[in-house]
Order: sequence, then structure tokens, then C-alpha cells
Amino acid sequence: MKKIIMAIGAHVGDMELTAGGVLASMALEGHTIVTVALTAGEKGHPPHIDLETYRTQKIREAKAFTDALNGHSIVLPYDDGTLVVDDEIKFKVADLIREYQPHVLITHWKHSMHKDHEATHHIVKDAQFYAALSGFKRKLAPHFASGPYYAENWEDPTDFNPYTYVKVSEAGFKLWQEAISTHWFALNSPSFKYKAYYEALMTVRGLEVRTDYAQAFDVSPLSKKIVKDSL
Repeated sequence: MKKIIMAIGAHVGDMELTAGGVLASMALEGHTIVTVALTAGEKGHPPHIDLETYRTQKIREAKAFTDALNGHSIVLPYDDGTLVVDDEIKFKVADLIREYQPHVLITHWKHSMHKDHEATHHIVKDAQFYAALSGFKRKLAPHFASGPYYAENWEDPTDFNPYTYVKVSEAGFKLWQEAISTHWFALNSPSFKYKAYYEALMTVRGLEVRTDYAQAFDVSPLSKKIVKDSL
């Protein structure tokens, strides 16, 4: 069955890095990829580019990534660094879930050094709930998306435990390398070597599960209650 995967990050580049290998691999298998960034991530603009110009550039970079995967990118107009957990943004995300009808959600882990990441975690959790219940009357019909799966991010390490490993194919890894190279900060950030780090992390996680490349995700404690008929 072909699936729609919606990856929701605080900033353009968050999901492209932390889940991008999986997204690229699944895109090559014919699944549909939708990335949602609640902000453009414009506050990390380099000295030679002003904030508004970089915001526009980041939106183009989000589209370039999903264009390479034959998917869709959405960037909401919220301000980088000041995300507020309220019902306005929760319902905006819920409406996107109802519109695109993803089978699976991916987002941030609940603990982070970045407040926007933590905010996004809580926004997505409630948006998933709002999108699924018919009692919340919106323009579109309710839709339930499973998950969320919480992507592994170097900024979100506290209490993160790899639980689900998803293989990244050789072709998916190469496609991800090409697609993420459209993001200026992934290659050029003076503070962190993003592309190199996530290339290495995919290799490490792959070796842990006896494959070439993989990405790891955590899930909620309730999702870890696996029932078997017998041992």
C-alpha cells in the first residue's frame, strides 16, 4: 500500500535532516512525502544575507528538497524562535493533516535545547488529536494519522531512546545527499556540520541493525506496549 508521510518540524531543514534518508527512500518506493515547517528557520541567517531574504531562501530550499522527492513542502508563517503552543497553530496543523491525509506523522522529540522543537512536539500531539475527532468541526472531514514517530536530532537528545529503526536504501541515501545539499546551512553552517553529522549518524544506526544506513525514531510509551499471543 502506498502511504503519505507527513514530517512536521519547527524549522525548514529539521525533518529533512533527521528523517530525510527515510523520506527519500520511501519516495523512491512510490510513497508521497509532505514536509511541514512551522517556521522558516530564518533566524540562523548568515551575515551576508538579511533575515527576510534568508526566509525566502529557506522556503525555496524546502521546496527544492521535496521537489527532488516528488513531494510537497509547506512552510507556515510563524516567527522563528518564538513559537507559541496555542490552539491557533494546533488547528492549522490539524487542518493540514485533514487536507493531506497522511498515514504517518513524524516530528520532534519532547525534550530539546531548542524551545521551538519542544513547542512543535506538543503542537503536533494535539493537532493529531484535533484532526482525528469528528467533534471538532472544520472545513474538512476528520482524519487519523498514526504515530507520531519522533526523529533523532542532535539538539533533542535528553531521554531520547532509539526504538524503531528504519532502513535507508543506498539509492535513498544518495538521493538524500543530493536533496539536502540544496540547503545552505546543512553544508555551510559555521557552528555545526549538519550534513556530515547526519551522514555519519545514518551509518552508525545502520550498523547497529546490520544494514548500511538507517534512521532511528522514538515513540510514545503507550506505543511500546506490544502484545503477543505467545513467546
